[in-house]
This record gives sequence, C-alpha cells and structure tokens, in this order.
Amino acid sequence: MKEQLRAFEERPAEIVFHWHDSETEAKGWVVINSLRGGAAGGGTRMRKGLTQGEVLSLAKTMEIKFTVAGPAIGGAKSGIDFDPQDPRKDGVLRRWYKAIYPLLKNYYGTGGDLNVDQKTEVIPFTSELGILHPQEGVLNGHYQPGGFAKARKIKQLQDGVSLAVHSKDHTPTAAGNLKVGDLITGYGTAMSVKHFYEIWGGDVKGKRVIIQGWGNVGSGAAYYLSQMGANIVGIIDIAGGLIKPNGFSFKEIIDLFNAKDGNALNAENMLSFEDTNKAIWSMGAEVFIPAAASRLVNSSQLDQMLDHGLEVISSGANVPFADKEIFYGPIAELADQKCAVIPDFISNCGMARVFGYLMEDHAKVEDVSIFDDVSETIHKALSDVYSSSNEKTHITFHAYSNALKLLI
Repeated sequence: MKEQLRAFEERPAEIVFHWHDSETEAKGWVVINSLRGGAAGGGTRMRKGLTQGEVLSLAKTMEIKFTVAGPAIGGAKSGIDFDPQDPRKDGVLRRWYKAIYPLLKNYYGTGGDLNVDQKTEVIPFTSELGILHPQEGVLNGHYQPGGFAKARKIKQLQDGVSLAVHSKDHTPTAAGNLKVGDLITGYGTAMSVKHFYEIWGGDVKGKRVIIQGWGNVGSGAAYYLSQMGANIVGIIDIAGGLIKPNGFSFKEIIDLFNAKDGNALNAENMLSFEDTNKAIWSMGAEVFIPAAASRLVNSSQLDQMLDHGLEVISSGANVPFADKEIFYGPIAELADQKCAVIPDFISNCGMARVFGYLMEDHAKVEDVSIFDDVSETIHKALSDVYSSSNEKTHITFHAYSNALKLLI
C-alpha cells in the first residue's frame, strides 16, 4: 500500500493554475489533481504564507476523500496567500473568483475552507459572476444534466447547504440558528468515533476525550460526543485551553460552544496556551479529536497520549500529524500502529458528502435526512475497513488500501 500511496502522491497534478493579484501582493493557486469523472472539487482557503505545495497536498487528500464521500470525481483545492484579516480581503476574493470563472463554470466546484466563508463570501461572490452555485462546474463536468434536471440539482444545492437545522438532537443552539454547513463536519467526526466502537466493539459512553481546536469542527464534535455520553476532559485552542479531569457536563459543553469568539475558545478561567500544552497530552483520554490546523500533532504529544490510554483518533483536521509527507508519514504511521486512527478522508468527509448527496437525483432536502446520510456514509466506510481487517490498529492503512483500489 505504501508504494502505491507514494506513487499517487508523486504523480503530477493534471492542472495547476497560478494567479497574481493585480492590486495587492496576493497570489493563489488552483490545483486539480485529476479530472477523474470529468470534474474535480475542493474548497477555497486563505492564509498568509500559504504555498503551492500545501494546496497540492490538500487536492490529493480531496481525491481520496471522494472515494468515500462521492461523487467519483477528482480532487482539487484553491489557496490564496494573503492575510485574511486584511481589509482588502473582499476585493482579493472577488478578483480571484473572476480569474477562475472558466474553471468554475465547466469542471471545478469549490466551497468554503480555512478563513473563507461559504455563506458570506463564496456563494455571493461567485453568484455576482453568474455562477449558479459554487458546485456548478461539478454538475456540468461530471453529471452533465439537462436543463430541468440541472435546475433541480442547483436548487437542492442552494437549499441544502444553507438549510437551517431545526432538529433539537442536532443543534446546540436555538432551532434554526445554525446551518447544515456549520455543523456537519463536526458531526461526522463524532459519528466516526461512535461507529468505530459499534463496529469494533465497545461504547463511546464514558470515554474521556481531548479536543484540539474550538472552531466549528472541534466544538461541534465535542457537542455530539458529549451528547452521546462521552466526557470532554480537555480542550486546547490557539487562544488557550481548559482542563477538567472529571469531564465537562453536557450543559457546560453547550455553553462553551455558544460562547465562542468567532472560531476561538472563550471562557472564564482559561489556562494559557503554554500551560494547557504542558498538561493536556498526559492527562489521560481514550479519544483524541485533532480539529485545528493541519500538521500540528507531533510525536511527543502522540507518545504522551498513547502512554495514558489513547484508543481512538478521529481526524477532524486534514493531515493532522506533523509529517512532511502528504500521506502516512512516520508520525501518522506510528499512530496507526499503536491505536485506531480514523483518517481525515473518512472522519471529516461530512461537507464533501453533503455536496455529493445534494447532487443526487431527488435528494431529500431535510436536516435529519442529510445528517443521517453522512452517518451512513461513514459507517459504510468503516465497515469496509473492518471487512479488510478486524484489528483495532492499522485502520488508516486499510482505508488507504481500499481507496487506492479505486484510483490506481
């Protein structure tokens, strides 16, 4: 498997689009790893210092993710090297989408990602250009529907991603305040843990959980896991952290979710990041949710968690381990050998799956139906891994093997 994975990693991307903004220092890339199935998909991110290599690695990750989430298309990613706090951000994004208009119209679908919001930036800025939906390129390139069928799928996409969540079992706020897109990735990350214990044996109830990152994914995963009866014992975020060895109550987790300052943890008596970082990795937990930026989890942190009872890692973040390799570097491989690592292309496939689901014929655009579909997709992916091996380790290895059979 590792040889096949390296071959996939080293294979040149089919399309690389490089852009320099005419009015600022911003530069960006669209990397389309392949036009498998006639199209490719992947979100738009922005951060200062972003590189073409980072965009390439994420495009390849998306291609593997689509083997789980569907549809059967290629992986892609957009990335802009620019400070997202700069007041010129809106102008940069508008010029960016204008530059890549031909891709978006014909064979590339995008969405929100790091520091780029789906609802307030991607959808309105692409709509100004006449793009019917940011996924229109996938519809035209892969599905190629006729006029009426295309209009129906566009409406499903428009209504589904921005659908208000009213089911009281699926939202930590007043019904209707949050959208499917706000919650679905954290939900999938949590359901991955639940399904792991269902399939391999055990119960998520009573398991101690450490959360890294308190954005939509980390706080959402914490909410759903706490709802299942797991004990959130530690949270570490760029702003600081919280540690409670006996676990936060479900109400406390809801309050912390609703107290977020943007995507940052916000609470009284927060520890500093430095103090949290010293204590959290050795405090003891069966479940770890990396849900912050990519490539943060180092070997020391992993070793400490393994020494204190770690059983499962559910990767809310893409490429969570601090390896230079795109896939399955030495830290990721060590983790896979020592505990159950549910890889990012399964555990955080929620948003990709939502897009795939909403492009199907006559998709049921209801909050519970969408959440149930994501849960079923993750359950099937993990069941396929279990069919390859019922060991509680090497889950990522077998998941990659299953994916590569469809790509190589």
